[in-house]
Amino acid sequence: MFRGSNRLTLDAKGRIAVPSKYRERLHEQCEGQLVLTVDRDNCLLMYPMPTWEVIEQRLASLPSLDRQARRLQRLMIGHATEMELDGHGRIRLPAELREFAGLDRAVMLIGQGNKFELWDADRWVDRRESWLDEEREQAAMPAELSTLSF
Repeated sequence: MFRGSNRLTLDAKGRIAVPSKYRERLHEQCEGQLVLTVDRDNCLLMYPMPTWEVIEQRLASLPSLDRQARRLQRLMIGHATEMELDGHGRIRLPAELREFAGLDRAVMLIGQGNKFELWDADRWVDRRESWLDEEREQAAMPAELSTLSF
């Protein structure tokens, strides 16, 4: 499981160094083979290859006549880019994907269990604050969440 938030720096060649606490797990899980794709929240999603392959199969099996399914397939599968950790634990983010997510220099790597999200650091702070404000404003909690204990 990947968890936690990490502030990273995008270098002049468009590379980020994956924190060492994740590298060993990524090598064990997928030999450093990753897939990077876009998310509707204007961030990037980074999956270990075996995890991505399951998701890609699910996406591909969605009904092709369903407009929402086709949009999701076009976005996620259409932008899926295979990556590999280099000998220094870095990955090079393609310019098109960096542009999509607005990544410039400061980047946030957010663990999400089976994957990571990559955000522009300023956009991450703004979105996080917005989500927290929404939580404070909502009076009713969905039934699925009301049974959770933290």
